[in-house]
Amino acid sequence: MTDSSQPHHGSHKPGSHYQPALSVVLIIVVLFVGATFLMLRSSSPSTPTTSTLPSLLSTTTTTTHSSSTVVPKSKVRVQVANGTSTTGLARTYTQRLLTLGWDTLPQMNGPKVTATVVYYNPGFKWAAVEIASEIHASTKSVQPYNGQNLITGASTDDVIVIVGPDLAITG
Repeated sequence: MTDSSQPHHGSHKPGSHYQPALSVVLIIVVLFVGATFLMLRSSSPSTPTTSTLPSLLSTTTTTTHSSSTVVPKSKVRVQVANGTSTTGLARTYTQRLLTLGWDTLPQMNGPKVTATVVYYNPGFKWAAVEIASEIHASTKSVQPYNGQNLITGASTDDVIVIVGPDLAITG
């Protein structure tokens, strides 16, 4: 008598597995080698590449300035001072710049100004222009620091922002 309770599956022996044809294996190997070659070729340092990052990642981008040194925003020391009688204005702009990826220092009070001024130390004009744009200050507000003593201890910072009443309205 034969046991009819167990199904018969053709001529496959228990434990045997499907084995692809040799041509299928060769095609897979050729595709793998070709893809590997293309990946290595595209990441080669001898080939200049450009990439576009989404604006969400703009906080991690680096910028070059006139001396061709690459400086990340996170390494630019930015001091924000309140040049108005509006409470918390420097804190607001310090937080905004920190969120945008700048190395902001604790906010402080500065001298009273009639409009926002963005000062920069040598080599950081590019950063001052970018910061002025990001906080919606006039490009005319960007000026060299020239060793002035406007804020105690800020003379060695890369960019010094004194927020004026023009930004108190839009803050």
